[in-house]
Amino acid sequence: MRKNMKYLKAIIYTNLILLLFPFSVIAQHIELIKQNQVVSIRGLSVVDDKVAWISSSKGHVALSIDGGRSWDWQQIKGFEKSDFRDIEAFSDKEAVVMSSGTPALTLKTTDGGHTWKVNYRKDDSAYFLDAMDFDTPKHGFILGDPINDKFILIETNDGGGNWKTIAGPPAIKSQAAFAASGTCIISKDLLTIVTGGSDAEFLIRNETGWVKQLLPLLHGQSSQGAFSVASGKKTWVVVGGDYQNKKKRDSTACYSIDKGLTWHLAKGFPTGYQSCVEYIKADTFLSTGTSGTNISVDGGNNWTKLDDQSYNVCRKAKHGNLVILAGDSGKIGLLKL
Repeated sequence: MRKNMKYLKAIIYTNLILLLFPFSVIAQHIELIKQNQVVSIRGLSVVDDKVAWISSSKGHVALSIDGGRSWDWQQIKGFEKSDFRDIEAFSDKEAVVMSSGTPALTLKTTDGGHTWKVNYRKDDSAYFLDAMDFDTPKHGFILGDPINDKFILIETNDGGGNWKTIAGPPAIKSQAAFAASGTCIISKDLLTIVTGGSDAEFLIRNETGWVKQLLPLLHGQSSQGAFSVASGKKTWVVVGGDYQNKKKRDSTACYSIDKGLTWHLAKGFPTGYQSCVEYIKADTFLSTGTSGTNISVDGGNNWTKLDDQSYNVCRKAKHGNLVILAGDSGKIGLLKL
């Protein structure tokens, strides 16, 4: 009788979890914060639960000190034509912004955006910067599209004040990285890059050099491949697809449980093309793109649609729980868990 009771309790508990799971996902939603800015936002850095910075087209940056509810916008004088595709912030005073096109450059502020200093500049049109990431407030990297069959890689050891070119990984013909959300490179633990175009690859630098793994994502065309990578406690997740066919769901997400040695396609894909993925907590990842926003609570294996709105980037606070999304037409959203 006791065994039967234990069995019955186990069944009831399991059924209760299955019943509550959909409601937990439904309860999560994105609150839209309206902005009167006609710009495309791709750069986003969330410092903590109060401070966040964004960067966008037409030389704009913005700072929030109230958790993303209001933003102080500015167009940096002299850079009105710059497309700031990424930004890395360390406080409400200090941030580094990266411009992708010609000239390829970085600027830094230490006074909350009142003044900006150019610390890296290339006027050669061959240079196109894709993404930036820091593993400490002093140490960071910027990834650029290949020149002479090697990805451009530059490094700073003083918080973006000075940059030097270092050896980047080799690239095959028609391979590139995407300046879609500033998240195709991460420097947590080992330096990691994901690529698209001719080949969707996972590139990781260890003590012996660069190691690459082919990703099972859609690739082969210039608009296809891996766009973003995120690492959790146990799982790595990569998302992408085809930005010219945003509703195509096949092969838009994959995951690894052995630190990138082997990769598995998701069982249930996101709603379509995804330009950014972010680790939230436990086995939970958030991804977004022009096809909408999706959430996975099982380490990237299955994805559930959270929102139909188009966004380019989603980031979680480095020190806290705030999650912000941003996209075209100055659109900003706050994830409510």
